[in-house]
Amino acid sequence: GILQKDISKNQKISIKYLDQIILALKTADLIVNIKGKKSGYRLTRNASEITALDIHYAFEPEIAVIDCMSEKVKCQREEICYTNSFWASLNQVIIDYFADATLEDLVNKRKF
Repeated sequence: GILQKDISKNQKISIKYLDQIILALKTADLIVNIKGKKSGYRLTRNASEITALDIHYAFEPEIAVIDCMSEKVKCQREEICYTNSFWASLNQVIIDYFADATLEDLVNKRKF
């Protein structure tokens, strides 16, 4: 496991801000606390099994390149919009891009 104080120091972020990040990652079931002599946090899965999309969803409920792509928005012009399929396709490209990148890829600085 890795200690919170070490993460804060190594990443140069405050403990208060890190608390928010850790809570989001724990809620998304991406990390867990380790108790005991080697306390701290560890991933719940291998880094090769956690995608950038998983991490994004820990902080945001969806990816919406423009407002009308959000599941929360019901656009009144959706049926007659000429660009709807363009934006929907672009939105899916972004989702697929995030899904294709694993935490392991990011740590190893994979070229995308």
